[in-house]
Amino acid sequence: MRRTAHSRILAVARLLIAVVAALAVGFVVYFAWAGRRATSVEAGIPQALADERASRIRDLTYEASFDIPATRSEPIHGSVTARFTLNEIAAPLVFDFAQAAEKFLGATVNGQTTSEVTSRNGHLIVPANLLVPGQPNEVTLTFIAGDEALNRQDEFLYTLFVPARASLAMPVFDQPNLKARWVLSLDIPDGWTAVANGATTGQIRLNNRTRLIFAKTEPLPTYLFAFAAGKFLIETGERDGRQFRMLHRETDAAKVARNRDAIFDLHHTALRWLEDYTAIPYPFGKFDFVAIPSFQFGGMEHAGAVFYNASSMFLDETATQNQRLGRASLIAHETAHMWFGDLVTMQWFNDVWMKEVFANFMAAKIVNPSFPEVNHDLRFLYLHYPAAYEVDRTAGANPIRQSLGNLNEAGSLYGAIIYQKAPIVMRQLELLLGADAFRDGLREYLKAHAMANATWPDLIRVLDARTPADLVAWSRAWVEERGRPQVTMDVKPDTAGGVTVALQVGDALAAQSGSGRVLVWPQTLRVVLGHRAHAVHVDVTLGDSGRAAFSQAPFPGEGGGAPTDVRWVLPTGGGLGYGDFVLPSAMLDALATDLPAIVDPLTRGAALVTMWDSMLEGRIPAARVRDALMVALPLERDELNVARQMGYLQSLFWRFSSAGERMALAPALETLLRDGLTRAATISLKSAWFSAVRSTATTPETIAWLRRVWNREEKIPGLLLSENDETDLALDLALRGAADAERMLDTQEARITNPDRKARFAFVRPAVAESAATREALFERFKDVANRRREAWVLEAMGYLHHPIRAGAARHLIVPALQMVREIRDTGDIFFPKRWADAALGGHRSPEAAADVRAYLDSLPTDYPERLRWVLLASADPLFRAATIVR
Repeated sequence: MRRTAHSRILAVARLLIAVVAALAVGFVVYFAWAGRRATSVEAGIPQALADERASRIRDLTYEASFDIPATRSEPIHGSVTARFTLNEIAAPLVFDFAQAAEKFLGATVNGQTTSEVTSRNGHLIVPANLLVPGQPNEVTLTFIAGDEALNRQDEFLYTLFVPARASLAMPVFDQPNLKARWVLSLDIPDGWTAVANGATTGQIRLNNRTRLIFAKTEPLPTYLFAFAAGKFLIETGERDGRQFRMLHRETDAAKVARNRDAIFDLHHTALRWLEDYTAIPYPFGKFDFVAIPSFQFGGMEHAGAVFYNASSMFLDETATQNQRLGRASLIAHETAHMWFGDLVTMQWFNDVWMKEVFANFMAAKIVNPSFPEVNHDLRFLYLHYPAAYEVDRTAGANPIRQSLGNLNEAGSLYGAIIYQKAPIVMRQLELLLGADAFRDGLREYLKAHAMANATWPDLIRVLDARTPADLVAWSRAWVEERGRPQVTMDVKPDTAGGVTVALQVGDALAAQSGSGRVLVWPQTLRVVLGHRAHAVHVDVTLGDSGRAAFSQAPFPGEGGGAPTDVRWVLPTGGGLGYGDFVLPSAMLDALATDLPAIVDPLTRGAALVTMWDSMLEGRIPAARVRDALMVALPLERDELNVARQMGYLQSLFWRFSSAGERMALAPALETLLRDGLTRAATISLKSAWFSAVRSTATTPETIAWLRRVWNREEKIPGLLLSENDETDLALDLALRGAADAERMLDTQEARITNPDRKARFAFVRPAVAESAATREALFERFKDVANRRREAWVLEAMGYLHHPIRAGAARHLIVPALQMVREIRDTGDIFFPKRWADAALGGHRSPEAAADVRAYLDSLPTDYPERLRWVLLASADPLFRAATIVR
């Protein structure tokens, strides 16, 4: 039967009514759900909240002001005005302010003072009815700033907001993909000065105080917004028309004068190089930096206001080559961040590694021309491979790129994998594409995302178009998965009297865990085959098959004699290969014997790193490595190799020798080191040798000599000790039970003229006390977060508390220290948890200490954060290996 027109109209009307009703119910449900979602938000900054805000907010600016009192104990009052456009107002708007509700003082929304803004679970909730869609909104929030991220001292303070700590100080949208332009004003006491991202545009006198107003910045995320204020001295410099300004608290005018020009020169060199490489001019106007005493990091890349650890900038006359290289690399690293991290910022902190890898990778390129005397391939090897292996060989290995559900866990993403392994991986990627294609891809990526955000897949898409290789598969192995390849080697004689070498990639981590994953890790190797001073290089590609093979003829005999056999094959010999390379035991022994005869410094370094890695994997005895180094070190002439060999010898002495072996070895080792000090031709080398003597001294003869040196009764020819040298020496002598230690420490404290260094010495001093009760009282103090604020001081003290000399007396402090790691993650800065765990475990080697740590790890609840568990496993790994190696 056919329906009439009228019935059809009625049917359509009913349908429309039903649709409208459904939509109405849907909107009610949505608004209710959205309201619940916003008002019941979890602590921290969950990714769901960050994604929602990023989709709603645009055209964001902040106007922030802080009133800084002269007295450290008085609170800092502040206000933030956020201006933005909202795409929609379906839900309340959530600001992040991780403070108690009473520190939120009031709100004005779009010109109306309101009490409807509420504090909940570390957030401020602005009701949707106070906001307008599609038009500018203005929200002003007044507050008492939290001190946790303001690093307040008696005479200065500085912000440190990475990764998501700005919300400890002020209400903001604390996420990297809501970049904003900032305007700042600071009210500061008389006699103080200040620096911020923007240039100072105004100064107003206010009754014995000064208000400084700073220019509006380019778009910056909250973690890059920064200021420092206090009693600072100011140095200025100009290079090719570019102005630099350095704030500092160094009172030694001669030290400032010695270092000043080099600091400005290194910044200028880095900026010029990066402008040329990226084809983008420096994007942030002014370039100021602050040298901060005992700064938690080496540096922090705040645009226009870089912060550095003062001790990394102002080097002593006795600085080693490594220290001078370290300063140059640090400056280049932070300068590279102006493009990689500041100009283009990661979308979310799961890609924080991207800014760090490019900063480190570019720094290695930038520094090279300034130090033509240095073997930079060797330095790259030492700077990256050992530290990356220290994590990647352990059960605590983690991927370069990790998932991250909440920014309150972002700090645990930092570590050797993103700082040291990632540059190795990036170098392999550059080799895969070619240097020019790689550079051009980076230029395209930077220009496409300038003043905005991007992800690792965004970069991979750009680079993938420049190579036939499958970069997605490459990225999965090297970037997305944890662990390192294990490369086994089969070496057989061939019919021509040479050898045939077959390499095979395996996955030891997958085998141990039974995960069943299949990874290949494509990479380029530069294999070295050798016999004492003879060596030949062979370039080998481990491609998608995970296999490679090649043959090598015997070496020609000397003087027309019989050909020389290949004694060893070193897949890492050219400084490229990354992984656990399993060499036959006979070849490891031959490498140990031939080490001083190998002509190329890079190959010697690669052999040394491979031997050390093999020792930790149980393939060569620690005593064999120690004996090889006792022979090789006096013959070594490359300063980088000298420093590395001395470092390994110190580890072998303190951690991989029994008490009896240590006692037997000490006289010979101290003689070797003191002879090296006498022979050293440069101040840099003398300083390195003296540091090794000081660190390993245990015999009465050497300790007495060091005491005479500290007393200034005896001089070291060619080496004038600095105040820092004497301070470290006094602490080391007290640790060793020097006679009348307290009087010696009193004298040393009186020698220190700089107030910041004097405060550091007074803080650390109880850690070397003879009294166990004094030392334990210091550790108990660290359980209060207020006493952990100066993290560098705390870590130095923890190193003394757990020094091998005190290991037995400190064993009972290990587990309490590990129990604090989770709280330290929540209250400290990004590197503190790993460094704390390293300091607590670094002096121990006994099976009993290892058993204590294993028992603690086994007792952790199933919901203990996985990344924090990885931190503990990586820190504990050297202890577990030492307990096995030393019997």
